[in-house]
Amino acid sequence: MTILKDISLKTYNTFGLDCIAKHFISIHDIKTLKTAIQEQKNNYMLIGGGSNMLLTQDIEELVIHLNLKGISIISENDDHVFIKVQAGENWHDFVLWTLKHNYGGLENLSLIPGNVGTAPIQNIGAYGVELKDVMDSCEALNTESLELETFMNSECQFEYRNSIFKKQKGKYVVCNVTFKLTKHNHVLHTSYGAITEQLDKMQVDNPSIQDVSKAVTAIRQSKLPDPKDIGNSGSFFKNPVISKSDFKKLQSNFPNIPGYIVSDKEIKVPAGWLIEKAGFKGKRFGEYGVHKKQALVLVNYGNAKGKDILKLAQLIQSTVNRIFGITIEAEVNII
Repeated sequence: MTILKDISLKTYNTFGLDCIAKHFISIHDIKTLKTAIQEQKNNYMLIGGGSNMLLTQDIEELVIHLNLKGISIISENDDHVFIKVQAGENWHDFVLWTLKHNYGGLENLSLIPGNVGTAPIQNIGAYGVELKDVMDSCEALNTESLELETFMNSECQFEYRNSIFKKQKGKYVVCNVTFKLTKHNHVLHTSYGAITEQLDKMQVDNPSIQDVSKAVTAIRQSKLPDPKDIGNSGSFFKNPVISKSDFKKLQSNFPNIPGYIVSDKEIKVPAGWLIEKAGFKGKRFGEYGVHKKQALVLVNYGNAKGKDILKLAQLIQSTVNRIFGITIEAEVNII
């Protein structure tokens, strides 16, 4: 087990923040992962694709880069295929792999940054589809017992951008995920957001899963900056869920406020709309700011510090709360 010293994490986080890992190891197998966790006890930090974190300081403890690789079909029938994917596989690359093989279910989740291993933790979602809709099960290493445990979908306690793995932070390391995807008769989700409009632009009347993926990709590229060009972690904030009664009160002052029904009693409000109306969309503060096309995205223009981006996030939160009386929570992990 080779541990490296004083490694820059700039290429290991999509914000491109140049923090230093005092000790660093890239893990390619579960045996080494168990050894590293056992030797370090609780003195370590796990990273995958680095797409869901804001680094505000150098890391003193051991940084374990989870780099498990592999995609394999474990079973299939006439209608469905079950595919096991290791945690270190890039999410979008895997989505493209499924589309190449005409397996349906992940097309709406195209171009989401990060790796497969973090997908169940966040219950990632986009355009009307969440991970919980396509995941069969996953295997996670219990960091206390060092045993590999299987979690069926129903055992993961999935909620909006939440799961048992997030609720019990640090207890489990997701090592692989098994997906249940369709082989034909794909059910398309095109009513959410601007997918239908984009398909019309593409002059597609009878869309395939590949068409839906292209539409979602085009929409995301038109709104979201590529981390390779501008450092960011995608959506920085969660969309807040409020009561219907509170939403009606807000409508009296803000008639155009958008909302999506979550349940009989709750409405989801787009955080991007709140942030834009609060005046932050496109604002730049030297080396960091809010993206000009999507207010949900905070960006590093080159040499920002994580602490500066955190201060901006806190300013946005307090301003939105003052204007709308709504608390918006960070979706990324603050480290």
